[in-house]
Amino acid sequence: MKQLTLSALIVIASAAASAAALAQDVAAGKTSFNKCLPCHSVGEGAKNKVGPVLNGLNGRKSGTVEGYSYSEANKNSGITWDEKNFREYIKNPKAKIPGTKMIFAGLPKDTDIDNLLAYLEQFGPDGKKK
Repeated sequence: MKQLTLSALIVIASAAASAAALAQDVAAGKTSFNKCLPCHSVGEGAKNKVGPVLNGLNGRKSGTVEGYSYSEANKNSGITWDEKNFREYIKNPKAKIPGTKMIFAGLPKDTDIDNLLAYLEQFGPDGKKK
């Protein structure tokens, strides 16, 4: 009986987490992205700036955008971008990848990160909205 109850609680918790992910606000994410905009671009026609293009970020290996000059730290980090790695990085880039040339201090609020992720997830590798 305890096992069944524990299993039910895990299912409920997973459903709640999924619902929270759906509650991400793309419009608020665009506002959060404005902090990134001086250095990064996203969408169709995006070009590398001070930082690389962020199209198709999820699943991409760090240091691999063609035409962008990465730090050795980023190229050799071994990171494949996913939600967990991005969250850790965007909270404190220099802590996640010591030696990165990204000068951004970080986004401390989980809600801002949730929304930024929702905004960035819209864009495939070609910059088109999914």
